Amino acid sequence: QVQLVESGGGLVQGGGSLRLSCAASGRTLSSYVMGWFRQAPGKEREFVAAISRSGGRIDYADSVKGRFTISRDNAKSTVYLQMNSLKPEDTGVYYCAADSNIFSTLRTTSEYDYWGQGTQVTVSS
Repeated sequence: QVQLVESGGGLVQGGGSLRLSCAASGRTLSSYVMGWFRQAPGKEREFVAAISRSGGRIDYADSVKGRFTISRDNAKSTVYLQMNSLKPEDTGVYYCAADSNIFSTLRTTSEYDYWGQGTQVTVSS
């Protein structure tokens, strides 16, 4: 098992930046594909970005491509999401998740086994 705790959310003006962190404890982080998802009020949780165990494979939702960057530091048991050029439509609760599936597609929500409690990101216009 792994426990995940997100941090770094907050209120930011449109065009600004935030860096989210996801600290993992328990089983070693390198055992998992790691992903970021978000959920806006009244909407379903959606895929944002994911990174393979070694970091060699990365995927982004089209809506964030070119603006967000996912990275991981397995030695520090931490995953990051650097968010630049933020837009009001990026507002939502951001969740970190871990996927133990060897054949992970990276972006399928139901594949992820463990979830953090989420951190709120609010982008004002």
